[in-house]
Amino acid sequence: MAQLTGLTFGGKAWTPKFAQEIDKDKCIGCGRCVKVCGYNVLGLKALNEEGEFVEDEDDEEIERKVMAVTSPENCIGCEACSRICPKNCYTHVVLNN
Repeated sequence: MAQLTGLTFGGKAWTPKFAQEIDKDKCIGCGRCVKVCGYNVLGLKALNEEGEFVEDEDDEEIERKVMAVTSPENCIGCEACSRICPKNCYTHVVLNN
């Protein structure tokens, strides 16, 4: 399998690394990553006291909110989210064709 690569505007080889997951234990929910991502890859999700994601955000058991990769299919692999993250929460992957 060949590795997925592209070219920058200047003609340099570039390998995109796609957002795979966010460490919910490290994330502070600051929202910097969602502001820098122009492709709607990320979303804020609620956690309960046990650290499990809660679908009903009106639930009184919500402990805090963290970022999550909610639409990975939209990711272009630019890694802007991880570069701006103050807590180094991101895991990215390189895709092979």
